[in-house]
Amino acid sequence: MRELTGTAIVKWLDVELPKVQNLRLDLLGETITGELVHLELQSGNDAAMPLRMAEYCLGVFRLFGRFPRQIVLYVGEPELRMENELRDVDVHFRYRVIDMRSLDGELLLESEEVGDNVIAILAQLRDHREAVRRIVERIAGLAESERRTAMAQLFILAGLRRWSKTVEEEARKMPIHIDILENEVLGPVFQKGRQEGRQEGRQEGELTILRKQIESRFGVLPDWASEKLAALSPAEMEDLSVRVLHAESLEILLS
Repeated sequence: MRELTGTAIVKWLDVELPKVQNLRLDLLGETITGELVHLELQSGNDAAMPLRMAEYCLGVFRLFGRFPRQIVLYVGEPELRMENELRDVDVHFRYRVIDMRSLDGELLLESEEVGDNVIAILAQLRDHREAVRRIVERIAGLAESERRTAMAQLFILAGLRRWSKTVEEEARKMPIHIDILENEVLGPVFQKGRQEGRQEGRQEGELTILRKQIESRFGVLPDWASEKLAALSPAEMEDLSVRVLHAESLEILLS
């Protein structure tokens, strides 16, 4: 939090904003000076993010009578492409967007808190395999219940960077052996991660082919079109691969 905000959070507030739809913030904290800090974790590029953040901001103000300082912490694998403001003639709303990869993961690795060590896998690191080895080694020294929880968290975050296999390899080298595939807690998490990774790989391949088809007809895609393609389901991609052969324009194809 010091790296993100320059200050420390003294307590986290459990808040469900009262509205027609119940807006649920990821993290809302209060600093030692009484400032509210809203941290939203995001693993994908969401074109509607500015609107969401504005709704969160007004919801917090309605509840506490104070505007929060807002930060979107992007932890996804694709390049960060989200806007960070809403602007009109008489309106200007802005917040910070930080790519986790821009933060110094070495500082997190040096922390005495295992939670900091684990989240370091998403940040900027000099040697990713060495970092994974250090994290797993630190986890291996925990009590069994804490070890299981920390390893499950590490697998989930490693999946965002496609390093689940590296984590498995390093975990098997530890003096305290962790049978990942048979463990009742970690096994389902790891298996699910591998299945999702294979499915994600197939979808990315289909998206690449579809993108090339569209670009061959309409030229280089603008950002709005790339974002729309990235959000398509497999069925929608299949439908577009047929319609692209006859569409008169990019706008009509993606409408």
